[in-house]
Amino acid sequence: MKRLSLTGLGAIALIATFPFVSQIPGIANVWHSTSAYAQNVKTQGQIQLRLEAEKQVVTKDQQGKQSQKWEPLKGQVLVRPGDVLRYTLSGENKSDRPVKNLTLNQPIPKGMVYVLKSANAGNNATVIYSIDGGRSFVENPTVKVTLPDGKVETKPAPAIAYTNIRLQIPSVAAKTTVKATYQTQVR
Repeated sequence: MKRLSLTGLGAIALIATFPFVSQIPGIANVWHSTSAYAQNVKTQGQIQLRLEAEKQVVTKDQQGKQSQKWEPLKGQVLVRPGDVLRYTLSGENKSDRPVKNLTLNQPIPKGMVYVLKSANAGNNATVIYSIDGGRSFVENPTVKVTLPDGKVETKPAPAIAYTNIRLQIPSVAAKTTVKATYQTQVR
């Protein structure tokens, strides 16, 4: 009888805790990960994440010389096939202690293709990629291709195969911000 009541109390405690977990900064991002999440936030400090997007605008001057600039995307913005978007993911360590081994995951949005080699992250960050929906990550994804003669070769994965980007940051000092950017193109 004691075992049954302890199990029941554990289930009630779990159910009662769930609504509060979603209101804790950092933990809410892990619990409801839609665009990014930070690991180790609960035990090491508070990381505030921010994702911003910009659209590449290419213009020509009177001499026909092209220049490009980035315009922030705010509100409802029209994007067309071929448009290039740049995402900036910022993680601010608001605590008084460094955060170690921070991992940030970012899915490639539906209807977009990752622009190869566009990821840029400082702070000794490692950038790795997934081509299987985020189940596994490697630095240089590859696919097996069957050639017309029946031989199978391993080739670099095409941009359209990329599904997720993962940034692994060894340490974020107290009261500092880390940033990473990557680009996608509208299909």
